[in-house]
Amino acid sequence: MDTTNGALNRKLRMALVGGGQGAFIGRVHATAAVLDNRAELVAGALSSNPEKAKASAPAYDIPPERAYGSIEELVEKEAKLPADQRIDFVSVATPNHTHFAIAKAAAEAGFNVICDKPMTFDLKQAEELQKLVEKTGVVFAVSHNYTGYPLVRQARAMILNGELGEIQAVRSNYIQGWLRSRLEESDQKQAKWRTDPSKSGAAGCFGDIATHAYNLARYMTGLLPDQVSCHLKIFEPGRSLDDYGCAIMSFENGALGTVTASQISHGRENDLFIEIDGTKGALEWHQEEPNKLILRRNGDPLKVYTRNGGPYLSEIAGASSRLPAGHPEAFFEAFANIYRSAYDAMVERATGSKFETKNTVYPNVYDGVEGMYFIQQCVESSRQQGSWLPLKHASARR
Repeated sequence: MDTTNGALNRKLRMALVGGGQGAFIGRVHATAAVLDNRAELVAGALSSNPEKAKASAPAYDIPPERAYGSIEELVEKEAKLPADQRIDFVSVATPNHTHFAIAKAAAEAGFNVICDKPMTFDLKQAEELQKLVEKTGVVFAVSHNYTGYPLVRQARAMILNGELGEIQAVRSNYIQGWLRSRLEESDQKQAKWRTDPSKSGAAGCFGDIATHAYNLARYMTGLLPDQVSCHLKIFEPGRSLDDYGCAIMSFENGALGTVTASQISHGRENDLFIEIDGTKGALEWHQEEPNKLILRRNGDPLKVYTRNGGPYLSEIAGASSRLPAGHPEAFFEAFANIYRSAYDAMVERATGSKFETKNTVYPNVYDGVEGMYFIQQCVESSRQQGSWLPLKHASARR
């Protein structure tokens, strides 16, 4: 389970790329990274605008001499620092189209990487990045942060232990409403790049949030995908990328799954929820109420698992909690669990120990490739009016 940095006898040193003035997810990364006091933010390239990057640094307590104007400058100057000063890892918190170049530069320099999702702009970049990670041996995590929630990990443990029997159906949904109007026309930063094909990639809503729903289904069930049929739709006139979509999937064991994603549903905020049906029981979890996991069995009373609620929790779910029962843990803590698990691997790498690279607690580069394959196949299936296409990538892991 998660360890301390005792073998290093120091904190890991972090550089943040992105997160400048007006950003959202960069601040989340910075907060989650230091939550367990195992790392410190010491450097950054906080914006693609060098002046803005420098101006944003004081908000993160990054010293002026380590507030860089680009990823190239960051990597070059950090690599020249003595080993006891240079960074250990780079966190990538930028729009999709920049992920590959940043992650590639960091990995080639030998720095570990924690990258926001989707991992790259397209599948070709993702596959190239996978090969680079395998070649360099760096630790690479993808911040599918919802896998860090204790009760998501509890559900995974229950399913893989056979407590639900054979999994036959999965319904995973991510419903938002913030793009019901053309918010991008008001120059709102988050909306503008997410609806721009040159920055977001081939998909809008499905690339942004359906990837979370798909990853959650894969993580919780361990089922290997087989095929997908998808319909994507642009409901807001004039928009360039999908703002709604539905996909149906078949899995190798014969199970069926659905992913529905919307960014145009009135009044919905970040309603990620999943239902899983097995032959012995069914589970239900809602991201907006993450400290409860519902178990249903015909003829039995409803069972509600709570985070850190007792000895019935699996070891990994218990280790993923920080507070006593009844005190809510949520988004920041789940994000921090991804960091904490990646830190364990970083410490092992730094001390010359072998570490797991594929079957990891945290989402890794292989999961990132799967996510990009999901986007590609869904977009192509929709273009073909819902044709069934292969969904299992060669990198797929249980």
